[in-house]
Amino acid sequence: MNIAVTGIGIICAIGNDAPSVLDSLRKGQSGVGPMQYLQSKHKELPVGEVKLSDEEMKQMLGIEAGTIVSRTTLMGAISLRQALEDSKVDVAGKRVVVISGTTVGGMDITEQYFQQMKTDDKTLALLDKHDCGSSTRDIANLAGLKDAEVVTISTACSSAVNSIILGSEMLKTGEADIVIAGGAEGLSKFHLNGFNTLMILDNEQCRPFDKTRAGLNLGEGAAFVVLEKTITSNPTTLTPYIIGYGNRCDAFHQTASSEDGEGAYLAMTDALLMAGLKPEDIQYVNAHGTGTPNNDPSESAAIRRVFGDKLPLVSSTKGLTGHTTSASGSIETVISILAMRNSFVPGNCGWKTADEACIEPTMGVENIELENVVCNSFGFGGNDSSVIISKSPVEEKVSDNAAADIKEVSCAVIDDMEQLKDFREFISPMEARRMGKLMKASTLTSLRALKEAGVDCPDAIIAATANGMLETTEKFLEDIDANGEELLKPTLFMQSTHNTLSSAIAIRTKCHGYNITYSQGEKSMEWAMRDAERLIRTGKAETVLVGYHDESTPLFQEFCERAGKPVPPMIYSKSIVLKKQ
Repeated sequence: MNIAVTGIGIICAIGNDAPSVLDSLRKGQSGVGPMQYLQSKHKELPVGEVKLSDEEMKQMLGIEAGTIVSRTTLMGAISLRQALEDSKVDVAGKRVVVISGTTVGGMDITEQYFQQMKTDDKTLALLDKHDCGSSTRDIANLAGLKDAEVVTISTACSSAVNSIILGSEMLKTGEADIVIAGGAEGLSKFHLNGFNTLMILDNEQCRPFDKTRAGLNLGEGAAFVVLEKTITSNPTTLTPYIIGYGNRCDAFHQTASSEDGEGAYLAMTDALLMAGLKPEDIQYVNAHGTGTPNNDPSESAAIRRVFGDKLPLVSSTKGLTGHTTSASGSIETVISILAMRNSFVPGNCGWKTADEACIEPTMGVENIELENVVCNSFGFGGNDSSVIISKSPVEEKVSDNAAADIKEVSCAVIDDMEQLKDFREFISPMEARRMGKLMKASTLTSLRALKEAGVDCPDAIIAATANGMLETTEKFLEDIDANGEELLKPTLFMQSTHNTLSSAIAIRTKCHGYNITYSQGEKSMEWAMRDAERLIRTGKAETVLVGYHDESTPLFQEFCERAGKPVPPMIYSKSIVLKKQ
C-alpha cells in the first residue's frame, strides 16, 4: 500500500510558498544572510530566516495585531493552509490527523518573557505556549482543523520526516482517513546559542561536503504534506507517492555521527527494502548535508555503503535554506517533490572543493526525469530517518499481525527524588555527575524494565514526555540572561532536546532500531503506546521499550501554582517492555 502526497505547503528562507521556493531552487538563490528578525547578539552568524515579520504573518493568518503567537506556530499554520489549498481535499466527516515535528516549539515566547514570568502573573498564561504539543494544536486550529487529532514528534532534526513516516503508518493501518504531516521550527536565541556552544556554526555561508566546510547556518521554516491512502482530492499536478521509509538509530553519540554512518545506512536500506527498489533505481538523494566536519563524511560513508560505485546525484539544499532543524525533513521532502515535478535536481550551493572523505555533490541538473528520490534527515542522538518519494506507486508486502497478542512483561517506576539515590545499580558516580535528574530517572527505569524482561537490547525504543528536559532547559535560559549569550555550557544544550532520553538508552544498549519521541502533553504516553502496539502488529518489532518521563523544577512549580494550574511532581519516570506473545 502506497501513500499519495496530494498537497504541499512550504515557507522558508528562499520563499513563502511553493512557487517562490521553486523559483529560488532553479536559480540557486540562497536565503541565508544577516540576521533581521531574531534579536540575538550574535549578528556575526548568518541565518536562513523567513523574510516576514511576526506581524506580517499574523496579518496573513487573520490574527489580531499584538497577539502573542510563536514564530513556529505562525509558519506552521501558513504552510499547513497552503497544503490544504493545494490538495483541494474535503476534510468534512473525515478522520483527520495533524502531525508536526518540532523541538523549539514556543521557545521564542518563553525566552522573551522568561524573566517577566517570575514577577508578573499576567504573563503566566504564556506557559501554555512553551511546550511542543501546544504549537501543533495552535497550527491545526489556525488552519481550520479544530476537530483534528493532533500529535507532536520531537526527535531533533529528523522530527518532520518521522512525522511523515508516522502519518503513512496511520493511514496504512486505518487509523486515519487524511493526515497532514510535516514540521515547523522558528529561530530562537536558545537554539542559536545552543548550536554555537557546540562550535558547529559557520560565520560564513555553509558549504556542505566541501573540504573547507566549517559548520552549519541555522534556518527556520515549515512545510506540510497532505497524505492520503486513497486519493479523494483533485490534484492538478503530478501526484507523488511515499513508497518506502526507515527510522533507525545510530546509537553512537548524543551530538556526533559514527564514522561509518550506521544509522543512516540502516535507514536508507530499510526504505529501499520497503519500496522493493534496488540502489540503482534511485536517481537523486536529497542529503541531510549540514556542512559540519562530522556529519558530511558520516553521511557520505553511509551513501557509499548503500550505492557503491554507482552513486545517484546527491546534493544538500541547506546552503540555500539554512538548517531548519526539526522542520528540515518536511521542507526537503517538499523540495524533492518540486524537483521531481519539474524535472531538475537542485544544486549543492556553496560547494567548490572536493574532499576525499565526502561524496562529490551535484551543482544542479536540468531536464532530468526523477522516478525515485531519497530524502535523508538525521538528528541529535542518532535519530536517523529516510523516505523514498516516487512518481509511481509500487507493490508493498505488508505483514499483518493484527491478531498478535501483546503483553506488558515488565514495568519500572520512579516517582520520588529519594529513589534516584539508587543510581549505582546501573550508573557510575562519574556518569551521574553529568546527568540531570530526569536522565538518571529514565535510565534507571528503562534498564530495570529491560532487565526484568530479560531483554538486553529491544527492537525499538519509544519515549513520551510533556516538557522534556525542563531542568537543563531552565538552566540554559538562565545562563543566556545572566551571561548575555556568552560563556554558555554545551552540556546543558546537549541535554535539552526531548529525544535525549530515548537516544541515551539506545546508545547504552546499542539499539540501532526504531527510535522516536512523542511530546503532546498529557496524551504523549497514549501516542507512544499506540505506536508500540502498531510496530508489533505490523511485524516491525517483537520487543519495544516504552517510557513516559517528565520532571519539574521549583521555579516551574511556582509558575504553575501562581497560574492556578496543577503542580507537577518533581520527577516521574515509567518504563515498560511490550512483547509479542
